[in-house]
Amino acid sequence: MSKQQIEIGLNAVIVSMKDNTPAILQTVADGDALPYGKFNPGQHRTMEEGLRELAQAQTGVRPGYIEQLYTFGDRGRMPVAGDQSPHIVSVGYLALSRLNEEQSTDVKSSNAKWQSWYSFFPWEDWRSGKPEILNTVIIPHLLKWAEHPARVNRIIRGLTPSSRIRISFGLEESSWSDELVLERYELMYAAGLLSESVIDGRIEKKNATIIPSLEMVHDHRRILATAIARLRGKLKYRPVIFELMPEVFTLFDLQRTVESIFGREIHKQNFRRLVENAELVEPTGGSQRSTGGRPASLFKFRSEILKERPAPGLKIGRS
Repeated sequence: MSKQQIEIGLNAVIVSMKDNTPAILQTVADGDALPYGKFNPGQHRTMEEGLRELAQAQTGVRPGYIEQLYTFGDRGRMPVAGDQSPHIVSVGYLALSRLNEEQSTDVKSSNAKWQSWYSFFPWEDWRSGKPEILNTVIIPHLLKWAEHPARVNRIIRGLTPSSRIRISFGLEESSWSDELVLERYELMYAAGLLSESVIDGRIEKKNATIIPSLEMVHDHRRILATAIARLRGKLKYRPVIFELMPEVFTLFDLQRTVESIFGREIHKQNFRRLVENAELVEPTGGSQRSTGGRPASLFKFRSEILKERPAPGLKIGRS
Protein backbone atom coordinates (compact mmCIF):
# COMPACT_ATOMS: atom_id res chain seq x y z
CA MET A 1 0.00 0.00 0.00
CA SER A 2 1.46 3.36 -1.05
CA LYS A 3 1.93 6.08 1.53
CA GLN A 4 -0.17 9.23 1.29
CA GLN A 5 2.10 12.08 0.22
CA ILE A 6 1.82 15.47 1.85
CA GLU A 7 2.87 18.81 0.41
CA ILE A 8 3.19 22.05 2.36
CA GLY A 9 1.50 25.05 0.81
CA LEU A 10 1.69 28.72 1.77
CA ASN A 11 -1.27 31.11 1.65
CA ALA A 12 -1.06 34.88 2.12
CA VAL A 13 -3.86 37.19 3.22
CA ILE A 14 -2.27 40.51 2.21
CA VAL A 15 -4.30 43.41 3.62
CA SER A 16 -4.07 47.07 2.72
CA MET A 17 -6.36 50.09 2.82
CA LYS A 18 -7.97 51.10 -0.48
CA ASP A 19 -10.82 53.60 -0.84
CA ASN A 20 -11.33 53.62 2.93
CA THR A 21 -11.94 49.90 3.16
CA PRO A 22 -9.71 46.93 3.99
CA ALA A 23 -8.72 45.26 0.73
CA ILE A 24 -7.03 41.94 0.13
CA LEU A 25 -4.76 41.02 -2.75
CA GLN A 26 -6.11 38.30 -5.03
CA THR A 27 -4.62 36.33 -7.87
CA VAL A 28 -6.97 35.66 -10.77
CA ALA A 29 -5.20 33.03 -12.91
CA ASP A 30 -7.00 30.04 -11.37
CA GLY A 31 -10.10 31.85 -10.19
CA ASP A 32 -10.23 34.39 -7.38
CA ALA A 33 -7.67 33.14 -4.88
CA LEU A 34 -5.28 34.28 -2.21
CA PRO A 35 -1.62 34.28 -3.26
CA TYR A 36 -0.43 30.74 -2.64
CA GLY A 37 2.18 28.21 -3.67
CA LYS A 38 4.28 25.30 -2.45
CA PHE A 39 6.95 25.64 0.19
CA ASN A 40 10.32 24.64 -1.24
CA PRO A 41 12.78 23.94 1.61
CA GLY A 42 15.63 23.72 -0.88
CA GLN A 43 14.94 27.24 -2.12
CA HIS A 44 13.38 28.94 0.91
CA ARG A 45 15.32 29.19 4.16
CA THR A 46 12.07 29.73 6.11
CA MET A 47 8.36 29.50 5.35
CA GLU A 48 8.02 33.24 5.90
CA GLU A 49 10.76 33.93 3.38
CA GLY A 50 9.07 31.56 0.94
CA LEU A 51 5.75 33.33 1.40
CA ARG A 52 7.28 36.75 0.71
CA GLU A 53 8.91 35.49 -2.49
CA LEU A 54 5.77 33.73 -3.70
CA ALA A 55 3.56 36.75 -2.97
CA GLN A 56 5.90 39.14 -4.77
CA ALA A 57 6.24 36.84 -7.78
CA GLN A 58 2.47 36.45 -8.12
CA THR A 59 1.32 39.98 -7.31
CA GLY A 60 4.27 42.37 -7.53
CA VAL A 61 3.76 43.33 -3.87
CA ARG A 62 6.23 42.23 -1.18
CA PRO A 63 4.43 42.13 2.19
CA GLY A 64 5.66 44.21 5.10
CA TYR A 65 4.38 43.07 8.50
CA ILE A 66 3.67 39.33 8.48
CA GLU A 67 2.59 36.68 11.01
CA GLN A 68 1.50 33.06 10.84
CA LEU A 69 -2.23 32.45 11.18
CA TYR A 70 -3.05 28.77 11.27
CA THR A 71 -2.41 25.45 9.54
CA PHE A 72 -5.22 24.31 7.24
CA GLY A 73 -5.12 20.59 6.50
CA ASP A 74 -8.66 19.20 6.31
CA ARG A 75 -9.07 16.32 3.88
CA GLY A 76 -10.83 17.54 0.75
CA ARG A 77 -9.83 21.21 1.25
CA MET A 78 -8.54 21.20 -2.34
CA PRO A 79 -10.65 18.53 -4.14
CA VAL A 80 -8.86 16.52 -6.80
CA ALA A 81 -10.59 13.90 -8.98
CA GLY A 82 -9.82 10.45 -7.60
CA ASP A 83 -8.00 11.97 -4.60
CA GLN A 84 -4.68 10.58 -5.88
CA SER A 85 -2.65 13.79 -5.70
CA PRO A 86 -0.60 14.63 -2.59
CA HIS A 87 -2.61 16.02 0.29
CA ILE A 88 -1.84 19.72 0.67
CA VAL A 89 -1.42 21.14 4.17
CA SER A 90 -1.36 24.90 3.90
CA VAL A 91 0.13 27.37 6.36
CA GLY A 92 -1.82 30.63 6.28
CA TYR A 93 -0.24 34.03 6.94
CA LEU A 94 -1.58 37.49 7.64
CA ALA A 95 0.43 40.25 5.96
CA LEU A 96 -0.07 44.02 6.06
CA SER A 97 1.03 46.40 3.33
CA ARG A 98 0.80 50.16 2.82
CA LEU A 99 -0.83 50.71 -0.55
CA ASN A 100 0.60 53.58 -2.58
CA GLU A 101 -0.31 54.84 -6.04
CA GLU A 102 2.60 53.07 -7.69
CA GLN A 103 1.64 49.67 -6.21
CA SER A 104 -2.01 50.17 -7.15
CA THR A 105 -1.06 50.80 -10.79
CA ASP A 106 1.30 47.81 -10.92
CA VAL A 107 -1.31 45.45 -9.51
CA LYS A 108 -3.97 46.55 -11.99
CA SER A 109 -1.72 45.57 -14.91
CA SER A 110 -0.66 42.22 -13.43
CA ASN A 111 -2.39 38.95 -12.69
CA ALA A 112 -3.68 40.24 -9.35
CA LYS A 113 -6.19 42.72 -7.99
CA TRP A 114 -7.24 44.40 -4.76
CA GLN A 115 -10.72 43.53 -3.49
CA SER A 116 -12.62 44.72 -0.42
CA TRP A 117 -12.79 41.94 2.14
CA TYR A 118 -16.42 42.91 2.78
CA SER A 119 -17.21 41.70 -0.75
CA PHE A 120 -16.76 38.20 0.70
CA PHE A 121 -18.27 38.98 4.13
CA PRO A 122 -20.98 41.65 3.61
CA TRP A 123 -22.64 40.71 6.92
CA GLU A 124 -19.49 41.84 8.78
CA ASP A 125 -19.71 45.51 7.68
CA TRP A 126 -21.81 47.50 10.17
CA ARG A 127 -20.48 50.96 9.29
CA SER A 128 -23.90 51.96 7.91
CA GLY A 129 -25.80 50.03 10.56
CA LYS A 130 -26.69 46.38 10.98
CA PRO A 131 -26.73 44.67 7.55
CA GLU A 132 -30.34 43.95 6.63
CA ILE A 133 -29.47 40.49 5.32
CA LEU A 134 -28.70 39.33 8.86
CA ASN A 135 -32.30 39.80 10.02
CA THR A 136 -34.03 38.88 6.78
CA VAL A 137 -32.04 35.82 5.67
CA ILE A 138 -29.02 34.69 7.66
CA ILE A 139 -30.30 34.53 11.24
CA PRO A 140 -33.77 33.08 10.39
CA HIS A 141 -32.14 30.41 8.21
CA LEU A 142 -29.62 29.50 10.90
CA LEU A 143 -32.26 29.25 13.64
CA LYS A 144 -34.41 27.00 11.46
CA TRP A 145 -31.37 24.86 10.63
CA ALA A 146 -30.50 24.53 14.33
CA GLU A 147 -34.03 23.33 15.19
CA HIS A 148 -33.73 20.27 12.95
CA PRO A 149 -33.99 17.09 15.08
CA ALA A 150 -30.62 15.87 13.78
CA ARG A 151 -28.92 18.97 15.19
CA VAL A 152 -30.80 20.07 18.30
CA ASN A 153 -28.62 18.07 20.69
CA ARG A 154 -25.37 18.10 18.71
CA ILE A 155 -22.72 19.48 21.09
CA ILE A 156 -19.58 21.23 19.78
CA ARG A 157 -17.17 22.72 22.33
CA GLY A 158 -19.89 22.36 24.95
CA LEU A 159 -22.50 24.29 22.96
CA THR A 160 -25.60 23.31 21.00
CA PRO A 161 -26.08 24.81 17.50
CA SER A 162 -28.66 27.29 18.81
CA SER A 163 -26.28 28.43 21.56
CA ARG A 164 -23.45 28.88 19.06
CA ILE A 165 -25.74 30.99 16.85
CA ARG A 166 -26.87 33.09 19.80
CA ILE A 167 -23.29 33.84 20.89
CA SER A 168 -21.77 34.27 17.43
CA PHE A 169 -24.51 36.56 16.10
CA GLY A 170 -25.20 38.53 19.28
CA LEU A 171 -28.76 37.37 19.92
CA GLU A 172 -30.81 37.73 23.11
CA GLU A 173 -28.52 38.76 26.00
CA SER A 174 -25.37 38.35 23.91
CA SER A 175 -23.82 41.19 21.94
CA TRP A 176 -22.16 41.14 18.52
CA SER A 177 -18.45 40.40 18.86
CA ASP A 178 -16.16 41.79 16.16
CA GLU A 179 -13.76 38.88 16.53
CA LEU A 180 -16.14 35.95 15.96
CA VAL A 181 -15.77 36.15 12.18
CA LEU A 182 -14.66 32.55 11.77
CA GLU A 183 -17.37 31.18 14.09
CA ARG A 184 -20.03 32.99 12.03
CA TYR A 185 -18.49 31.71 8.81
CA GLU A 186 -18.40 28.10 10.07
CA LEU A 187 -22.06 28.21 11.09
CA MET A 188 -23.11 29.64 7.73
CA TYR A 189 -21.02 27.01 5.94
CA ALA A 190 -22.59 24.19 7.93
CA ALA A 191 -26.10 25.53 7.26
CA GLY A 192 -25.62 25.79 3.50
CA LEU A 193 -25.58 29.59 3.23
CA LEU A 194 -22.28 29.76 1.34
CA SER A 195 -21.39 28.61 -2.16
CA GLU A 196 -18.55 26.45 -0.87
CA SER A 197 -21.09 24.40 1.12
CA VAL A 198 -22.38 23.13 -2.23
CA ILE A 199 -18.98 22.92 -3.94
CA ASP A 200 -17.59 20.83 -1.07
CA GLY A 201 -20.59 18.48 -1.23
CA ARG A 202 -21.80 19.38 2.27
CA ILE A 203 -25.29 20.18 1.03
CA GLU A 204 -27.19 19.71 -2.21
CA LYS A 205 -27.66 22.82 -4.32
CA LYS A 206 -31.46 22.48 -4.25
CA ASN A 207 -31.40 22.64 -0.44
CA ALA A 208 -28.97 25.57 -0.18
CA THR A 209 -29.79 29.24 0.37
CA ILE A 210 -26.68 30.96 -0.95
CA ILE A 211 -25.95 34.45 0.40
CA PRO A 212 -24.94 36.89 -2.39
CA SER A 213 -21.22 37.54 -2.01
CA LEU A 214 -18.02 37.02 -3.94
CA GLU A 215 -16.57 33.51 -3.93
CA MET A 216 -13.03 32.21 -3.54
CA VAL A 217 -11.40 28.96 -4.62
CA HIS A 218 -10.84 25.98 -2.30
CA ASP A 219 -10.99 27.03 1.37
CA HIS A 220 -9.50 30.48 0.83
CA ARG A 221 -12.54 32.30 2.23
CA ARG A 222 -12.14 30.32 5.47
CA ILE A 223 -8.51 31.42 5.60
CA LEU A 224 -9.62 35.02 5.03
CA ALA A 225 -12.18 34.73 7.86
CA THR A 226 -9.37 33.59 10.14
CA ALA A 227 -7.25 36.58 9.10
CA ILE A 228 -10.03 39.13 9.67
CA ALA A 229 -10.69 37.73 13.14
CA ARG A 230 -6.97 37.77 13.95
CA LEU A 231 -6.47 41.37 12.82
CA ARG A 232 -9.53 42.65 14.68
CA GLY A 233 -8.31 40.97 17.84
CA LYS A 234 -4.70 42.03 17.31
CA LEU A 235 -5.57 45.73 17.10
CA LYS A 236 -6.74 45.63 20.69
CA TYR A 237 -3.34 44.77 22.13
CA ARG A 238 -0.70 45.55 19.46
CA PRO A 239 -0.28 48.77 17.41
CA VAL A 240 -0.36 46.97 14.05
CA ILE A 241 -2.88 49.50 12.71
CA PHE A 242 0.09 51.76 11.94
CA GLU A 243 1.39 49.18 9.46
CA LEU A 244 -1.57 50.28 7.31
CA MET A 245 -1.19 54.03 7.87
CA PRO A 246 1.09 56.46 6.02
CA GLU A 247 4.02 57.88 7.98
CA VAL A 248 1.96 60.96 8.93
CA PHE A 249 -1.81 61.12 9.24
CA THR A 250 -4.69 62.94 10.87
CA LEU A 251 -6.64 61.49 13.77
CA PHE A 252 -9.68 61.43 11.49
CA ASP A 253 -7.80 59.24 8.99
CA LEU A 254 -6.70 56.94 11.81
CA GLN A 255 -10.26 56.65 13.10
CA ARG A 256 -11.63 55.81 9.65
CA THR A 257 -9.02 53.10 9.22
CA VAL A 258 -9.82 51.55 12.60
CA GLU A 259 -13.55 51.71 11.83
CA SER A 260 -13.05 50.03 8.46
CA ILE A 261 -11.17 47.12 10.04
CA PHE A 262 -13.75 46.56 12.79
CA GLY A 263 -16.63 47.20 10.39
CA ARG A 264 -18.42 49.70 12.61
CA GLU A 265 -18.43 53.39 13.51
CA ILE A 266 -16.72 54.66 16.66
CA HIS A 267 -17.75 57.79 18.55
CA LYS A 268 -15.33 60.55 17.56
CA GLN A 269 -14.63 61.97 21.02
CA ASN A 270 -14.35 58.52 22.59
CA PHE A 271 -11.85 57.49 19.95
CA ARG A 272 -9.70 60.58 20.39
CA ARG A 273 -9.74 60.14 24.14
CA LEU A 274 -8.70 56.50 23.68
CA VAL A 275 -5.81 57.40 21.39
CA GLU A 276 -4.68 60.16 23.71
CA ASN A 277 -4.77 57.93 26.79
CA ALA A 278 -2.96 55.13 24.98
CA GLU A 279 -0.14 57.54 23.99
CA LEU A 280 0.23 55.79 20.64
CA VAL A 281 0.75 58.92 18.54
CA GLU A 282 2.58 62.22 18.74
CA PRO A 283 2.06 65.47 16.81
CA THR A 284 4.45 66.32 13.99
CA GLY A 285 3.80 70.05 14.18
CA GLY A 286 2.35 70.04 10.69
CA SER A 287 -1.25 70.25 9.53
CA GLN A 288 -3.42 69.28 6.59
CA ARG A 289 -6.26 71.36 5.22
CA SER A 290 -9.37 69.48 4.17
CA THR A 291 -11.72 70.89 1.55
CA GLY A 292 -13.86 73.54 3.17
CA GLY A 293 -12.62 72.74 6.66
CA ARG A 294 -10.10 73.90 9.22
CA PRO A 295 -6.54 72.55 9.09
CA ALA A 296 -6.19 69.19 10.85
CA SER A 297 -3.10 68.42 12.88
CA LEU A 298 -0.79 65.70 11.59
CA PHE A 299 0.47 62.89 13.80
CA LYS A 300 2.84 59.95 13.60
CA PHE A 301 3.15 56.67 15.44
CA ARG A 302 5.06 57.03 18.71
CA SER A 303 7.28 53.95 18.43
CA GLU A 304 8.68 54.38 21.96
CA ILE A 305 5.43 52.89 23.26
CA LEU A 306 6.73 49.45 22.29
CA LYS A 307 9.40 49.76 24.99
CA GLU A 308 7.06 51.11 27.65
CA ARG A 309 4.33 48.47 28.02
CA PRO A 310 3.61 44.95 26.77
CA ALA A 311 0.20 45.43 25.11
CA PRO A 312 0.00 48.89 23.51
CA GLY A 313 -3.13 48.46 21.41
CA LEU A 314 -6.45 50.22 20.88
CA LYS A 315 -8.88 48.59 23.29
CA ILE A 316 -11.95 49.46 21.26
CA GLY A 317 -15.26 48.71 22.98
CA ARG A 318 -18.77 48.73 21.55
CA SER A 319 -20.24 52.21 21.12
